[in-house]
Amino acid sequence: MKLFAELKRHCGSILSALVVSLALSMPALAQADSEGEETGAEESASDPQDVSTKTPDGNKNALASIVVDLETGKVLSQANATERRYPASTTKLMTAYLAMKAVKVGSMGWDTPVVMTRQAAGEAPSKLGIPPGSIMRLDHAVRAILVKSANDVATAIGQTLGNGSNETFVAMMNRTAGLIGMRDTRFINAHGLPGPGQHSSAKDLAILGTTIRKEFPEYKDWFGTEAIVFNGRLMQNGNKLLGRFEGAEGMKTGYICAGGFNLVSAATRGERTLVAVVLGANGTIERETLTAELLDAGFKADPKADPKADPKADYETVRDLEIVGDEAKTLDVSGYICSGEGRTARANDRVEDRRDKSVVYGSSLLKEMGRAPRSVKVTLGGAAAGKNFPADIALIENYGIPLPSPRPVQPQDAQNLLAAAVLRESVDEPGNEVEAGDRAEPGETGEAVETAVAASPARSDGTPAPDKPVPTAAPR
Repeated sequence: MKLFAELKRHCGSILSALVVSLALSMPALAQADSEGEETGAEESASDPQDVSTKTPDGNKNALASIVVDLETGKVLSQANATERRYPASTTKLMTAYLAMKAVKVGSMGWDTPVVMTRQAAGEAPSKLGIPPGSIMRLDHAVRAILVKSANDVATAIGQTLGNGSNETFVAMMNRTAGLIGMRDTRFINAHGLPGPGQHSSAKDLAILGTTIRKEFPEYKDWFGTEAIVFNGRLMQNGNKLLGRFEGAEGMKTGYICAGGFNLVSAATRGERTLVAVVLGANGTIERETLTAELLDAGFKADPKADPKADPKADYETVRDLEIVGDEAKTLDVSGYICSGEGRTARANDRVEDRRDKSVVYGSSLLKEMGRAPRSVKVTLGGAAAGKNFPADIALIENYGIPLPSPRPVQPQDAQNLLAAAVLRESVDEPGNEVEAGDRAEPGETGEAVETAVAASPARSDGTPAPDKPVPTAAPR
């Protein structure tokens, strides 16, 4: 037995070594995807003006991107910027924008209670996972969707702003999109999970990003929040540019299979602010690397240069780009992003990134953060009073279940109580108790119930009451 145990232990060591070796050579077999992982791509473009990658059918330019100068609105670079794509969680930029607008006009306050409804709590991850009836302040809820990308909280915010209606809030989203010039966008929910009819474009998301930065510069730090702490847990922002790319100010990440890895980002150097959008990347490494290259090249460009002196400086504005119209199809990249080939490519890039210490997340333009992420605490409670609940409450007990109210005394109450007691005596014999909700077959316990029902009902005043049978004791 001892010899067998030694042999088993020795074989186990060899097997472990083989597993490690296989994990390094075929890392896709050992690593899974999530938005927060250090995922990578098939290839990164060396020329930020000509961003491209390979799709499953061999076509180039699967990525969509754009860089816009905030002050002038001029497009410094773009690739497939008008192509319809799935926005994923970059949708939450519109949700946050509408919350800020509501506070600005006074219809809401940052201490407005956001109640986690049962529908909101049932949303698919990513989510905070708090129970129905939980209450957050609106400002804490917005932080949660910008950093954690919590779908449950986004739906709760939408229902709060939409006066309890998802449909009302979605209508608000689409109306606002049209007003600010997002003519190739249609939202179907507050969080960005995919569904029929949902689409946007790099161009439209750049319009949204620049609109937010111009209209609400005081909230730029919210979009650049590096992490939140909720229930003692540190949750980091999926945007790897924060704290690593010079001038990065964040905005919003997004990921679904059909849309790929998306990022709307802003950065400021000196007096200039740029907004960049990358859609359809194969992993966060490709997404962040490409965004860093695009922003770096954008800062080197001069949007105010004379086109006569430099033909390359003849930039058009983001609103001048074409509107593709309702006949355009929305590109679905899930065939590659969530295929074995796509996952393997991302896993290989993660392994390479860990081996090559000269780059950070695949880019020489990024540096190690060298510190803990700056975090903001997010809690339940602390909100103003809401309908039917007091201020500062963190959880509405028995949320959604109506509290019983006293029933007026009925004339037959005494007879009913007596009948119930008699019926219990006749049915619940030891070893043959009837459970609530049981449906007894004829010839079983139901016979005792039938026997117990007499045909001589009575009112509380002693006179019979029509159609109100009162059971009597069954023979025992």
